[in-house]
Order: sequence, then C-alpha cells, then structure tokens
Amino acid sequence: MSQRETWATRVGFILAAVGSAVGLGNVWQFPFQTGANGGAAFIVVYLAAVFLIGFPAMLAEFVVGRRAERNPIDAFARLGHRNWRIVGLIGTVSAFWILSFYSVVGGWVVRYVLGSATGAYFSGSEAYFGAIAAGPEAVGFHALFMALTVGVVAFGVTDGIERSTKLMVPSIVLLLGGLAAWAGTLDGGAAGYAYYLSPDVDALIANFGTILPAAVGQAFFTLSLGMGAMITYASYLGRDDSLPADGATIVLLNTFVGLLAGLVVFPILFSLGIEPGSGGLGAAFITLAGAFAQLPAGRLLGVVFFVVLLLAALSSAISLLEVVTSYLVDNTDRSRSTLAVSLGVAIFLLGVPSALGVPILSWYNAVAYNLLLPLSVLCLLLFVGWVDTDDAVAELRRGTGLSESGAVAWLLFVRTLVPLGVLATLLLGLQSLAVKAGLLAAPLV
Repeated sequence: MSQRETWATRVGFILAAVGSAVGLGNVWQFPFQTGANGGAAFIVVYLAAVFLIGFPAMLAEFVVGRRAERNPIDAFARLGHRNWRIVGLIGTVSAFWILSFYSVVGGWVVRYVLGSATGAYFSGSEAYFGAIAAGPEAVGFHALFMALTVGVVAFGVTDGIERSTKLMVPSIVLLLGGLAAWAGTLDGGAAGYAYYLSPDVDALIANFGTILPAAVGQAFFTLSLGMGAMITYASYLGRDDSLPADGATIVLLNTFVGLLAGLVVFPILFSLGIEPGSGGLGAAFITLAGAFAQLPAGRLLGVVFFVVLLLAALSSAISLLEVVTSYLVDNTDRSRSTLAVSLGVAIFLLGVPSALGVPILSWYNAVAYNLLLPLSVLCLLLFVGWVDTDDAVAELRRGTGLSESGAVAWLLFVRTLVPLGVLATLLLGLQSLAVKAGLLAAPLV
C-alpha cells in the first residue's frame, strides 16, 4: 500500500481547503443564486447558514478526518464505528456525482476564456451559450477539463494539490479584487450595490421556504461540505494544528471571495439594465458575456473574469477527485496517477449525459443541492454529536487553547441546532425536487 502523504505546510492546507471551497459555487452560482432569491434577503440567510451551520459542520468533518487519517469511507471504521462507513460512502458518492456535472461547467468556462479572447460571443451571448452548452463539443471540453483535474491530482497532495492551490487561490482573490474595483466605477452600479447589500425583510419572510434550502445548499456547496473533501484534506493534516483557527480562516476567506464576486457581478448587470438572476444555470455565461460585449475593453475583461472562473473551478474539482482517489490510494497498491486517470474516466462518463443537455445537468445539480449534500452533512453531524462525542471534543481541542467548555458548547450545537437546520433544509430540498419532478404542483411551505 502506498505511503500516505501529508501537507508540507499549514498554509498549504488552508489554501487547498479554501481552493476547494472557493470554486464555481462562489463565482458562478453565488451571485446568481442571490439574484434568483431576492438579492440581499438571500445574503442574510446565506451568511447565517455559513456561520451557524457551515462552520460547526466543517469542524465536525475536520475532527473525523484528522483523527482517522483516512479517506471518508475508511475513517469511520478506523475510529471503531464500522457500521457508520455509510456516512463516508454518501460523501464520496456526492463528490463523484458533483464532479461529473461540475466538469461540464468547467468545460464551458474553458470555451468562454477562448470566446472572450476572440469576441466569439459578442454578436449574441444567448445564441453562443446555446451552441456550446450541449453536444459533442461540450463533451470534448468536459473531457479537457477532467484531464486538467486529473493532471493535478496525479502529482499528489504536496506536489500537485498544495503547489497548484498556492498559485490559484491568491490569483483568484487578486483578479476578483481588481474587477470589483473597476466595477465600482460604472455608471448605475450603485443600484447594484443597493440590491445586493440592502435586504428586503418582507421578501425574506414571504419567500423563506425557498430561500432557506437554496442558502444552506449554497453554504454546503461553497464550503465543500457533505462531499468528503474536508474529511479528506483534514486526514493529511498535522496533529498540532488548531482546527478552529484553520476552519475560521477557511470560512472567512471563502465568504469574502463569494461576497467579492457579487461586488463584481451586480454593478455590471445594473449598469447595463440586465435583470439579476435571469438565465438559470447559464446565467453567468449569458448575462455576463452579454455585458462584456457592451463594455469598453470587453474582450480583456471577459478573459480576466473567465480565467478567475477557471481557476476557481479547477481548485474545487481537484478536491472532489481527491476524495475518491484517496479511498483507492488507501486501499490498493496501484500508483496514484493510474488511479486518478481511471477515476477521471469514470467520472467523465457519468457526466456525459449532462454535457448532452442542460436540463439533465440541471437535474444533476438539483439532486446534489437538495438531497446528497444535506443528507451527507446530517449523517455526519449525528455521528459526531451522538456517537463519537468524547473523542470529537478531545480532537477539536488538540493543538489549540480552546477550553473544554468551549468544545462542549460546539458539541451541543452540533447535537441540536445544526442538525435541526440541516434536517429542515433536507425536507425543503426534497419538496423542491418533488416540485421539479411534477410530483407537487407547488411548494407546501
């Protein structure tokens, strides 16, 4: 069996985890989830979900991963609870499932980097998206994006994942910051800031039943929770690092990037009179591409934005592939590169249907958001909060000055409020799936 790797530096772990979190969910979906769910009203619920549900749940994944020093499936057996391996299996399946359609969107991003440089979508952004989003070319770029992802993971934890994310994450922040500063100079951008930053309480109350699952699902997606990524990354972590400090850093950086993306997107849309939240899964591509076509230096701005999107997509994709790769690395004598390539091919094949039709991709996405992620997180919280309690508290305190009472307070939160919030999200998400499938005419709540 292959020798297990570890992170070379603590900064490497933090940036890799931030890279996992700062993905398409932040730069692609976050601004348009916000637009589709009432603007700042969504932001309020999202921020509450991140800090009250996402952060405690992230620490729960960390304590399992670091103590077990194994992949998500084997971690539970190594902790002496073999019957709970199903929890890790759900997370691993979630990573496999999400990467299959995520890679298709990554292929779109590659196309848009090229399309920005040539101005290919400037004559009609909607027609361009329709032409490239599905079909043989979409399958080809899906394969290209998976190949890039496999290439990074095949080099290993230190030489592949850590080294690449040390470059990608700072680049994402710097480029987004530059775009946000530029967007602030646009005429009409102030209306975008008002929409984005001034919550409508009445809208929040009236639409809470749909905003909550969207916001919590977005929190899970952007923090890479429920897909085994944080268990996997924590399994390579040193025993003396502070899990609360590292987790807080990751959550704050991830949230900062998500909010920064909104400061880029909404001023652009409002300056050109474009309705936020329109366009569905293709929103970032149709509406923003259309906006770049109307702006001075649109080709350059388009290239910069979609390069940011590509870096974000890759940083998350490598964490998802690492989840499933780590299981085979821990359980076989095959080389990491062979395993990464084999799994990349399997994930590519699962994603082919979503590359042939955007409605299929929409279903893949809905299943992940509304079922797999909340179910995985809920099961993990039940394990940490009710089964592995004493060891979880001890692991959380290792390498930190956190008092026992502080750790116990976290445990009580993980036992009660957090799983209740996740359970409500799961039930509302199942309701959303039922409506999408035509089993319900309208939401019950």
